[in-house]
Amino acid sequence: MKRQARLFALAEHLRGRRTGVTAEQLAERFHVTVRTIYRDLDSLRDASLPVQAERGRGGGYALDRSYTLPPVNISPREAAVLLCIGRWASEMRLVPFTDTLETALDKVRGALTASAQRELLGIVERLQIVGVPTPLCPAPIRRAVEQAWFEQQPLQVAYRRSDGVLTHRAVRITGALLERSMTVLLCDDLDKGEARQLRLDRIESATLTRTN
Repeated sequence: MKRQARLFALAEHLRGRRTGVTAEQLAERFHVTVRTIYRDLDSLRDASLPVQAERGRGGGYALDRSYTLPPVNISPREAAVLLCIGRWASEMRLVPFTDTLETALDKVRGALTASAQRELLGIVERLQIVGVPTPLCPAPIRRAVEQAWFEQQPLQVAYRRSDGVLTHRAVRITGALLERSMTVLLCDDLDKGEARQLRLDRIESATLTRTN
């Protein structure tokens, strides 16, 4: 990576992480020496970018929190990779959050100029990602799970156990494990007060329970 491109990428990296990041971490990220990172940080300061050094736990280099940069400029090839991975994740049913993913990808497309979008289409047509799709999840269940996850709301589910017994549970989703052949929801069982792992494809119904 040429120095000018690295300086721009370094500024974007610092903007994306307003918490401190050490010079060693930056050196590893950009495949240069720590001394080179120090020179790059000095160059950013010379260009009036407010890079600060923070001490203590979670410290490191960061941008002043009151400072904002212009909107991010996404190149066609960067957008193509994001769109292809997003499309693949949706088609392979790796993530249950396809509505949120689709709106995010629309924003990526919308950030490009008309000429960049034409270039993007050419790149996307030449990119293919294949994998093992996870079992299908009905759209109403997927949407309920997506909303419950992002809003951290309880979810009432009818769940088919591995022995075929249908159970009813009140859960709060705490995480998601995306395997090649299934999506597993990490949950807190609100009735029994214990952790549960639920396969998304075994949920037969899901209803969001709003809290005040």
